[in-house]
Amino acid sequence: MKKSYLTLVVHILVKEEFREEIKAALLKLIGPTRGEEGNIAYDLHQDNENPNLFLFHEKWVNQDYLTKHSQSKHIAAYRVVSKDKLENVTAFKMTELTA
Repeated sequence: MKKSYLTLVVHILVKEEFREEIKAALLKLIGPTRGEEGNIAYDLHQDNENPNLFLFHEKWVNQDYLTKHSQSKHIAAYRVVSKDKLENVTAFKMTELTA
């Protein structure tokens, strides 16, 4: 039986005037996050119809690793950069059914 990981899907709607700045900041998160212990996948997507909408698809070994990630220096730095530049952020913790 395939191991089931914690999946996180995060929708990030950016204020249009900050789109390129936030896109660059989101891209900077990928390298450090993929290097974190407990990270299985960390992929960034941009909506084809609404370029202000970004989506992270993440997989973690468990909640403990996701919690450590949320407390990491690079996430803290991103929070400072993105403050007041986002319209909305919605996160969904999910379980993969095809595992």
